[in-house]
Formats: sequence, C-alpha cells, structure tokens
Amino acid sequence: MHRVQCKCGALQGHIQGAGTCSRVVCYCADCRAFTKYLGCSDEALDAQGGSEIVQLAQPRVVFSQGQEHLAVMRLSEKGLLRWYADCCKTPIGNTLANPKVSFIGLIRPFLDQSMIEKDFGSSIAVVNVDSAIGELKPVQKGLFGVILRFIWMVLPIRLSGQYRRSQLFTESGEPVVTPKVLTAEERNALKAEV
Repeated sequence: MHRVQCKCGALQGHIQGAGTCSRVVCYCADCRAFTKYLGCSDEALDAQGGSEIVQLAQPRVVFSQGQEHLAVMRLSEKGLLRWYADCCKTPIGNTLANPKVSFIGLIRPFLDQSMIEKDFGSSIAVVNVDSAIGELKPVQKGLFGVILRFIWMVLPIRLSGQYRRSQLFTESGEPVVTPKVLTAEERNALKAEV
C-alpha cells in the first residue's frame, strides 16, 4: 500500500493493490494554472513548469480520514476535475468528469515521496513539452505507452463496473463535492501568471 496524504495530514489514505500505472511529467499550462490557483507552484512544479503525475485506476485510491476536506475545481465548464485538500491546499489529482472513465492522475505532493520510484517504477513519460517554461524545451517521450496503459487501466474497470467504487463520485455519477468552475477572467489571470 502506498500512503497518500495532504501536507497537514488531515486528509489521508492509501493506494490499494497493484495494477497498471504511468508516471508522467506534464508541462501543460492548465497543470501550472491549477498549482498557481492553490499557491503551491514552487513545491509541485519542476524548474520548467512540469507537474509529476502518477496515473492509475481511480478505485485504487482509498481515503481513510478527512474526506470532508475534499474539494474540486475546474478551469472551465468542460475541463478536468482537479481535486485538492481544502485544509492546506494540497493538490490531489485530476479526473475526467465521467466516472465511467475511472482513472486519476495523482500529483506528486500528495504521494509518499520516498516510495514513488519503488511503488510506481522509474520510467517517466514527458508530455506537452511545447508549453514548458524556458527556451530549451524538454524532449517528449513515452506518450504512446501512456495511452496504451490508460486503455488498459480504464477498460477493465468500466466493463466490470468497479468504477462505482470510487470515493470521488456518488452512485449517480456526480462528484462528491460541487466543483468550483473558474470564470474566464479567473482562468486567464492564472494563465497569464504561469
């Protein structure tokens, strides 16, 4: 079991079992805007604005305490659900709004730093490099493997109905908390600063 928790420890849990996962560093402006929204860019991003994410099947994430601190936002009406702990503004991860596509991209600050490589491997894909900060952009790698593993993660969960076990969505398929959707002005202000 890989332990997960927010910075202050109010929200805790673990990742149960073994299964397919991907380690990814994403350089997109949306990931940077999310960390800026939470005020944690310095601890969540690398020098070129990349956010390290571990993608895995959403039902594997089990919260043991502090679920009342779960919060979620969207950069736009159709954007990803970006989950965080409202007690200390720790980013948790990103999901699609459709709970049947049951994966989550957990963001590094929510993970046990000392166990990431042991539990999720050392291979890291690098994506959305055109949005990286700085002149010399990172080299994109591993995208095809990430796509294949995504299908391998999501398809069995969908076919078996296990997606219903997610603690982030109700049985009717709604997020367990109402997402805050940013206005165009709020979103543009965040993106202008990243």
